[in-house]
Amino acid sequence: MKRLDTKDWLMLNNIIYKIYATEDLTDMRKTLLEQLKMVLDFDSADFFLWNPAEKAGLASPVTYNCDGMYTQTYDSPDYSKGILYSGKSLVYRETDIISDEKRMESEYYKKVYTPNNWHYSLQMILARERQFLGVVTFYRTIGKDNFQYDDIFLLDMLKDHLAYRLHQSIKMRTGGDDKISIVEAVKKYELTNREETILSLLLEGMDNTAISDKLVISVNTLKKHILNIYRKLGIKNRVQMFKMIREQV
Repeated sequence: MKRLDTKDWLMLNNIIYKIYATEDLTDMRKTLLEQLKMVLDFDSADFFLWNPAEKAGLASPVTYNCDGMYTQTYDSPDYSKGILYSGKSLVYRETDIISDEKRMESEYYKKVYTPNNWHYSLQMILARERQFLGVVTFYRTIGKDNFQYDDIFLLDMLKDHLAYRLHQSIKMRTGGDDKISIVEAVKKYELTNREETILSLLLEGMDNTAISDKLVISVNTLKKHILNIYRKLGIKNRVQMFKMIREQV
């Protein structure tokens, strides 16, 4: 691979922008592979997400110049599983962890590489907070040279951005578990029984008048309780409250 010039750096900056700006995760991955082809020499590529519910653990493939069905029916090779599930983002050539001779003798090479006329591969493992998130693999066909350290350097600049994006996507799908429960808030911020009750009613969407009627207290008294809750939680309004506390106990 040639050394990065100004045009390449501009392309990389655009790729990083698209990683964050493309809302749909599948579209983002497709765009990534298409744009990487402009700065990285490869013939085929696939981008799988981690899904422990799947037999092989890898799911939702997005591919470039291949169909991706091989990995859905055939798990990753034993010699790379330790790296794949290490919980660390990493870029490496397959030949860095096993000799070319042993690779060609492996069942995985015969079932995945040979039918597709591939020989060399470069993998980008994506992980964050010790959690494996996905893997991108780039392939070169038989007859081409192996990937070089310049190629590793290029992907190294992208791996943390991709890992962060995938991690954020998981948090959004699971409701963003940075939030804490009402029970956790009561314990952590030492809320009184009355404050816990009011917090629960606020999270149910009740307005001040309805809460006052339910608890048989004046609106002014309720406002004092609410301000005290906000002070303890370190917030200023209900919007921040909903971002901080889960509606469910």
